[in-house]
Amino acid sequence: MHFSPETTVRSAEAEDQRHAAMGYVSEAFAEARLDGLDVDCIAQAAIFASFVEMVATYGEEATATFAQRLAERVRDGEFTVDRSSH
Repeated sequence: MHFSPETTVRSAEAEDQRHAAMGYVSEAFAEARLDGLDVDCIAQAAIFASFVEMVATYGEEATATFAQRLAERVRDGEFTVDRSSH
């Protein structure tokens, strides 16, 4: 696959947006925990809200295809964060 400078810029911009979005989500989790909400409830609500948005944006079939790989990605450690450095 060939990457043009334009593709690289778009990719960098997308990465910046994903990083900023994660910051917003992390802040929302922290605020909800400070308000006394259980982290499990927060996480489940976030997953539900995410899937609602994905279905609205990409449709049910594309979202289902995405979801099919989630177990494998979890097992592969893609979502594991070293919390000892925080």
